[in-house]
Amino acid sequence: MRAVVQRVSSAFVTVAGEEVGRIGRGLCVLLGVTHSDDEAVARKMAEKLWHLRVFDDERGVMNRSAADLGAELLVVSQFTVYGDTSGGRRPSWIAAARPEQAEPLVTAVVEELRRLGATVATGRFRTAMQVTLTNDGPVTVIVDR
Repeated sequence: MRAVVQRVSSAFVTVAGEEVGRIGRGLCVLLGVTHSDDEAVARKMAEKLWHLRVFDDERGVMNRSAADLGAELLVVSQFTVYGDTSGGRRPSWIAAARPEQAEPLVTAVVEELRRLGATVATGRFRTAMQVTLTNDGPVTVIVDR
């Protein structure tokens, strides 16, 4: 699994003009699944995301996590984070898992985050989504399993 994580002051996702998920202060997570991922990897990714220390403490040091602050997460399935451009200008998506494998694993990450105590909003799998966010910092990190 791979995630592009942005610290946000707010974020929302729409499908065909309908808002399907919204958060306030927290993390916007664009989550990709690859062929070797399984339920154990999904649980590990959820733990990493929930405890990722990208929020400032009282000294202005990124030393706090969403878990520490009760920050929300917006998780959006995003196969394109596995795009490979090493062979040219047209990305290859061969490293991205097929939707039949990816969807239950994205769901597993969301369910594990909720089990850990997170408030989680999501996009809608297999749809064209528009994600709007205000990146806070800006802070953007790549999290690999």
